[in-house]
Amino acid sequence: MKLTTSVFLEWSGAITAILYSMLVALNIGAEFFGFSLLLISAILLSLWSLKGKHRGILLLNLFYAIAAIIGIIRWYG
Repeated sequence: MKLTTSVFLEWSGAITAILYSMLVALNIGAEFFGFSLLLISAILLSLWSLKGKHRGILLLNLFYAIAAIIGIIRWYG
C-alpha cells in the first residue's frame, strides 16, 4: 500500500478515533486528552472526506468535531 495523503488522513483519523474511544471508555480521568484526540480525528477524517467527496462522512465528522469541542470545554472548566 502506497502512503498517499488520502491514506494517511484516513488511517491516522481512524487510529486517533480508536484511541479516543478507549480513553473515554476506560474512565481513567483522561477525558480531556480523549476529546482532544476526537477533535484531531474529526479534522483528519473531514479532510479525507473532502478529498474523496464523501459528504456523509464529512457531515458526521463535523458533528464529531463539535462534540469534541463541547467535551473539551466541559472537562477543562
